[in-house]
This record gives sequence, structure tokens and C-alpha cells, in this order.
Amino acid sequence: MYWLNGQTADSISLLDRSFQYGDGCFTTMLTKQGKLMYWSYHLQRMQACLDALAIPQPDWNQVETWLNLAANNESLAGLKLHISRGEGGRGYSATQVSAPNVTINDFAYPAHYLQWQEQGIELGVCRTRLGINPLLAGHKHNNRLEQVLVKTELDERALADAVVLNISGNVIETSMANLFWRQGEILYTPDLDVSGVAGVARRRVLEHAKLQNIPVQLGQFELADLLRANEVFITNSLLGIAPIKAIESQSFSIGTMTRSIQETLSP
Repeated sequence: MYWLNGQTADSISLLDRSFQYGDGCFTTMLTKQGKLMYWSYHLQRMQACLDALAIPQPDWNQVETWLNLAANNESLAGLKLHISRGEGGRGYSATQVSAPNVTINDFAYPAHYLQWQEQGIELGVCRTRLGINPLLAGHKHNNRLEQVLVKTELDERALADAVVLNISGNVIETSMANLFWRQGEILYTPDLDVSGVAGVARRRVLEHAKLQNIPVQLGQFELADLLRANEVFITNSLLGIAPIKAIESQSFSIGTMTRSIQETLSP
């Protein structure tokens, strides 16, 4: 079911700037028995992206009420919150635009995620590269054309997921998740200052590592750095944490750090 500004709906104006320009942002949340998981984290990432785009903040108490009404009561499900700048304006100009539009929809939990969490998955390496965009890097804005191109390649190659690099040759993420790996005693993850999306689950892992005094190194890494890892895992809000069994021909054991973080951070 879809909700538009708190009312059930099956359409939205063609003048909406998300349709016209991708002018807005979104986040995807896990729900359990109708309860929003980690709402405060999703709220903060939405607020940060709206600020970056200079889009007025909605009434967040009202939005939270709408989300709770829209949430599916299944044991596990998903909920997508999407905010656009609104309707109108001449060309790219944001003047004469109506109030932001808030759309919400619930969806079934991907059943294969449970298998991935337990058994791990294999990754390819994507040939499609992400651009450099420090103005919007880290944010989950509504223009996801790079990800569409990445997913198109993966579908053509029959890959479930793959490591994605940027045009500088640095490892950034996968098509749907953030990347972590352990080498020795250090946990590594790419910094996302110029490319990629900083996910809520990524933030939770970084906070957990700090609390547990696990050394973490954020930086710019090449594929060879990742392939030297002792263990690798990926994160997103719905999937949680899933071990990586292989990246192309390089195999990895499911490590104790992966399992420990997975168990600790399981919702």
C-alpha cells in the first residue's frame, strides 16, 4: 500500500520534482511486528540529506505517525520513506515549489536475506564504475541512475551482488550494501566522502566497533586490498549483516568477527 502525505494513494502528480529531477531523498527501514527498527538513525540520515539538498524539513512527529500506520504487522517486513521537494517550479529552479511530498510504502521482507545471513553470499566485481560527487556522496538522494546501471549489469551477468568501485579505482560498496573486511586485528571500510551511500547499518557497525575497542580504518582502498582480507561482510538496513564467501575466484571463510557483530547487532 502507498501513502501520500498521510493518505492512501495510488498516484502522484507528474509535476512532482522527484519524478522530474530526482529531487529528494529516501530511506528503507526494517520493521518487526509493525515496529520501526532504528528509526532515530533513519531520521538523522533523512534530515542530513534534506539539509544538503536545501529541502524544508517536514513535521517529523507526523511522519513517524504515518510510518507506524503504514507498517506491516508481519514478523519481518520493509518500509520505504521517500520525500520529494514538492511540485512545481520553473525548470531546475526551486522557487515557487509546493510543500514537500512524503510518500511511504510497505513491502514484504526478501526471503533470501535470511539464507544470506546464515550461509553467506558470493560477489562478483562490477565493471560499471561510480562517479566522483563530493557534494552528494554519502546521501541516499532520489537520483539513483548509477545504481540502476550497476544492477542492469548484474542482471545481465546473473550476479546476486557485486563489489562496486568508483572511477578512481577505489572500492566503495556493493550494489545494495556497505562493505567491511577484517585484516589482522583491524576492521576496514571505505570512506564515502566522494562516492557511495552511508547506510544506517554501516553506522551501527562503526559505533559497535568503537564501543568494543575494535580498531577501524576508513580510507581509500583498491580491490587488491579487499582481496587480502581475512573475512568480509556486507551491511544494509534490511539484510543486517551477511558474510561474504567469495569475491570472484577469491574465497573467504566466515569469520568470528563477522559472526560476533552479526549476533550483537541482530534486531
